[in-house]
Amino acid sequence: MGAVVIVGDVGGCARQLAEALEPWVGVPDAVVIQVGDLVDRGPDSAGVLRLVEERLGGSAPRWVQLVGNHESPYLGAEPFWPVPLADGDAGVLRRWWLTERMRVAAAVRAADGEEFLLTHAGLSVAAWRELGGPVTASTAAELLNTRPEALLCSDGGPLWAEAPAVYGSWLDERLPLPFSQVHGHSAIVDYGRRVWLCPERVRQRSVVDWEARRTVTRLTGGGFVAVDPKHGRSGADRWAPLVLPGARLLV
Repeated sequence: MGAVVIVGDVGGCARQLAEALEPWVGVPDAVVIQVGDLVDRGPDSAGVLRLVEERLGGSAPRWVQLVGNHESPYLGAEPFWPVPLADGDAGVLRRWWLTERMRVAAAVRAADGEEFLLTHAGLSVAAWRELGGPVTASTAAELLNTRPEALLCSDGGPLWAEAPAVYGSWLDERLPLPFSQVHGHSAIVDYGRRVWLCPERVRQRSVVDWEARRTVTRLTGGGFVAVDPKHGRSGADRWAPLVLPGARLLV
């Protein structure tokens, strides 16, 4: 039986990424989806890019790479991180983008039938409406993969939106989620201090796995899974990718 393995933000922590992938190396029916922010902050962005380049070359498991806001300055967006990548590493990201080896979104169906849209930062109500209100995760992913520039550059778009604001937008509108979502980029907790960073109405709907470093927030119609482990400069000692046994990649 296959599995979809979802890896949160790596942030230049090559060792942590390699350790997380070790159980899946050579597993032909597994798919790894990384939600962006491979680079910056940590000690070895170049090593992260080398590792992913090997996986994108075709060795098992299959690798799906999504774009994050930390990749975006090398693809035409305004620079914001104070320490830029070396020219060669920046060129790797541009090549992935131009050859569509790095995408904006993916969609998966879990073994129980629940469908998830995967993006770097999540899809708010406003962003969903700007896409035309897609009713399936697959359609949303396909539309995002056309690279709508205004949406990708927006503070509330799927590369930049903050989790409390994304969740709050659906609560404010009292709309059921058309599909569930998995995202990185931000969290509703501080894993190091073990404190919540969100309004009470979000906290009441959420559970946290402090060891794996992810949260699940259930709303009407579906939920959000936040997978950014917040590695920081040196990498978290304990964390785990999200594994969906029996899941299938749709887009």
